[in-house]
Amino acid sequence: MPAADQPTSSDFPFLKTALTGKTVLVGVGNPLRGDDGVGPALVARLHGRVDFVCIDAGTVPENYLGKIVKEQPDTILIVDAAHLGAAPGHWELLKKGDVVESGLTTHSMSPKLVIEYLETETRADIYLLAIQAEAVAFGAAMSPAVSRTLDQLYEFFVSDVAQPPPAV
Repeated sequence: MPAADQPTSSDFPFLKTALTGKTVLVGVGNPLRGDDGVGPALVARLHGRVDFVCIDAGTVPENYLGKIVKEQPDTILIVDAAHLGAAPGHWELLKKGDVVESGLTTHSMSPKLVIEYLETETRADIYLLAIQAEAVAFGAAMSPAVSRTLDQLYEFFVSDVAQPPPAV
């Protein structure tokens, strides 16, 4: 999805309908590498604003697998920068069959391995929200295109997808 206009639920119907039941949102990436930090940035923005369990897994999602499984989610959404061969900021919602073993994300740990483990340990529907990166060099700032996509996804999740957490 190109990062152009502000999204509405009609722009994102497949994403909205995918997130059912108890959802765990997992941000993966390194904020010190520009666009690679888009996953943790989205999780940080949404934490406390939506009724998802929000986990910033940084560059080591494998260290958070136990925590994810313990939540007994219905849906797991992993958000990560990727190499999709598309314009910067473009995003795709992928299932396990769409995720290749290497060359997709900006990390050495294969998202397919993480997804396969979570599949064996939960009954959750698992998705990867892959966002095309532009700038991933150490010390780079997030590119304008990915920053726009981050803003649009945040607005979409807050306004169209998740209800705020219950007041305590």
